[in-house]
Amino acid sequence: MRAISLLACMSTALACAPAPIAAQPALRQPIVIESGSLTLTSGETVQYEIGTLSVPENRNKPLSRRIGIGFARIKAPRPTGAPPIFWLPGGPGLTVLGAFTEKDGAAQARLRSWMSFGAAGDLVVIEQRGYTRRGEMLVETADASPLDKPASAQDDALAMQALARRAVAHHADKDLSGYTIDAFAADVDDLRKALGYSRISLFGGSFGSQWALAVMRFHPEIVERAVLSSVEPLNNGFDMPSHVFAALQRIAYDADRDPGLAPYLPKGGMMAAIRALHRRFAAEPTRVTIRDAQGRTHIVTLGAQDLQRALLAHTADAAEWPAFILSLYHRHYEQWARETVADRSAGAVTLIGPLVDSSLAMSDDHAHLLWTDPAVELLGTWNFEANLASAPEWPTPDMGDAVRLPRVTAIPVVFVHGDWDTSTPVENTLGLMPYFPNAHAIRVHRAGHDGAFYQLRESAAAKRAIYDFLRTGETAGLPTDVALPAPRFEVPGFPPGTVR
Repeated sequence: MRAISLLACMSTALACAPAPIAAQPALRQPIVIESGSLTLTSGETVQYEIGTLSVPENRNKPLSRRIGIGFARIKAPRPTGAPPIFWLPGGPGLTVLGAFTEKDGAAQARLRSWMSFGAAGDLVVIEQRGYTRRGEMLVETADASPLDKPASAQDDALAMQALARRAVAHHADKDLSGYTIDAFAADVDDLRKALGYSRISLFGGSFGSQWALAVMRFHPEIVERAVLSSVEPLNNGFDMPSHVFAALQRIAYDADRDPGLAPYLPKGGMMAAIRALHRRFAAEPTRVTIRDAQGRTHIVTLGAQDLQRALLAHTADAAEWPAFILSLYHRHYEQWARETVADRSAGAVTLIGPLVDSSLAMSDDHAHLLWTDPAVELLGTWNFEANLASAPEWPTPDMGDAVRLPRVTAIPVVFVHGDWDTSTPVENTLGLMPYFPNAHAIRVHRAGHDGAFYQLRESAAAKRAIYDFLRTGETAGLPTDVALPAPRFEVPGFPPGTVR
């Protein structure tokens, strides 16, 4: 589940808006490479190459215009004999090459992480067609949603349809039908050939894992092995609500046992609070008055479907989620209302997300399971309704079941998946395992929607074993289960018993 609604697309795009793009190299050559180096605050020096790969925008049209895709390479300090690791970012719509120019702590941490791959081989980072600092970043502005009525997935679907039509009209000079998952996979193969590698290994999480699965589907002969985390199968761009809700239940189990939260919990714990909220907002919406940072007053109407979306808010850091839900249970709605004002504002939407999603679509049986899933009552159809309704408006073609349904694949893969992941639930990996006879799965208890090494942050031995796997294919040192300690849950920002 990449973008649970148009509203979520807008808020995510605004939060992740890239820095201004520097002038791009001309695309007269298939590949342009520059060398550089920088010194981290830790004193380490990073030697790197950064470049632009020129590819057809639509690979099915011989005369298609050329577009640029950014990439970088950090060579291993010494040869390892292993294939290079191609690191595929998530999103879609995540640009990462700013790590070489930005000076903040996150950029430094990313570079240190990339340098650590040198123990296994060369690292090649490739950005995404249609969202790369060294090419084009395809976005469209979505309209604001009204504050004086509750949100609904049905209105969101109409807004996504209008956005798709506007995006096509505003990008008439581009061929948006070329942004399909097989084109993403072919970009990886083109970069492999341009850099002179015969075979590669893959490393990706979230959409990066889906992208890697596409490379294995369309170009299996080039892939030596892969490490995939927060896995998103080709047929699971829209996850089962019951699988997502199961992750909430697992978080709730620990929250119910946290001493700091105990005074705020109703009898029955977090799940009882959610059921009570469901009944409350099914009966009637509520209006909340807030002031923003500029002192302006907003009156926000919140209804049953707003609650459905809110149940998944703050799950990126599970330590924050119970306090947010318990605040709603005790009728403290101000934080929720402020977030809703931001979510319903006009903002930028990254186009490659819906373009890829509408092309992958889903099988008929997966669609049937989605619409009839019992957790739809609590979580709603925000995860998929707008995307399905707008699919005919997006120009990317439906790739069919031959592409999206899993098939038996002999490529060795290590799957790393957290069971608190509400974006791509752990059931995604469990469903793929029968199709990968040479796979090894690591379930990380209490990990969320994170990359493999962050999920394994408490297990240095497991991280070393991942590097060993990337270098040699050896899996003997890999665990099957890793447990993170229970987090220190945040508590609501008001005294227990304070009910509005």
